[in-house]
This record gives sequence, C-alpha cells and structure tokens, in this order.
Amino acid sequence: MRASLRRKIIEVCDRKIADKGIGVGLSFYAFFANRNDDPELLMEAAEWWIRTHKLDHFEKAAKIRTMVEEMAQP
Repeated sequence: MRASLRRKIIEVCDRKIADKGIGVGLSFYAFFANRNDDPELLMEAAEWWIRTHKLDHFEKAAKIRTMVEEMAQP
C-alpha cells in the first residue's frame, strides 16, 4: 500500500476516533469522497481490506489504524 494511502487512513481513523470514540466503526469507503475520483486508489484500499485481510464491511477504526501503523514499521 502506498504511503499516501497509509497516511490518509491513519488521519481518517484518528478523526473518527476523536469524534465518536474508540469503538467507532468504518468501512474502506470512509477514506474517499462520495465520488469515485481516484478508482485506482479505491481499488488499492479495497484489495487490502477485502482480499488481503478478509475484513468485514465495517471494522473498528482503532483496529484498522493499528494494522496500517504496523505495515509502516520495518
């Protein structure tokens, strides 16, 4: 997953957790605008979410944030 998408996911997760609490859930669509302006990036997120990790449609933002942070570590 490209670094810019990882940063965006962490930012969105942080914002959702700050707004709604640690138990808030989200889907990979939360990282994108309501229009499909970057289909390649959307598919990259979908591939990671659905095929690679077999996650449910909605997952806890805290879980996703942790998973993405762990990817960035050497």
